[in-house]
Amino acid sequence: MTTTLLLELFAGFFTAFIALWVLALNRPTAAALVPSNREERAVAPAPGTPIAATVRQALKSYVLREGRLANLGLLILRLAIGAMMIHHGQDKLADPQAFATNYVVPLHLPFPLFLAHVAGYSEIFGSWLLILGLLSPLGALALTGTMAVAAYHHILTSGFNIYVLELVVLYLGGSLALLLIGPGRYSFDAGIVAGVLDDQEGETDPDGTATVQAYGLAAEAG
Repeated sequence: MTTTLLLELFAGFFTAFIALWVLALNRPTAAALVPSNREERAVAPAPGTPIAATVRQALKSYVLREGRLANLGLLILRLAIGAMMIHHGQDKLADPQAFATNYVVPLHLPFPLFLAHVAGYSEIFGSWLLILGLLSPLGALALTGTMAVAAYHHILTSGFNIYVLELVVLYLGGSLALLLIGPGRYSFDAGIVAGVLDDQEGETDPDGTATVQAYGLAAEAG
């Protein structure tokens, strides 16, 4: 393992801890996150159009996931996949012509040298996005795409050889899981989404009148 790679791994873990620290400073209150009883669930409907409310709810469920262990698991998965995939991207860019000849040309794809550079940079930048938890869907999509092509190449050249496919399938499964599940709360994406949603709700109901009225209606109904 080269000194450059060690420094990149250290920088990746360091930035991840910085992300955790920033999120801890801007963590929303538990009461605002978890509706614990009927009154809290009876607040006024989310401001804006139904489409906007649906988008907000989708962002919350995708990024602002509940449960410390679940979010810690997503952080570990992001760091593990991102740190290891940086190495594969560096290998491709160290000799792109060899990668193009050995891996891209057998797939009969056009512009093999260009695609070799695309694969290398996709893995490096995608890995950093996963490590930081910044624009995580794009990072996960980049790694999922390169690993899907790699899996197809191995099947085409070696058949369903488990010893050839196992590493590629692990990376493919992990990056695809992150693409579908989201980065978790310990990410820059979570801090950005939480801040944007809080600002939008504050602009729509700055004095909390709708919430107070909803509490009053819930109390009368009870």
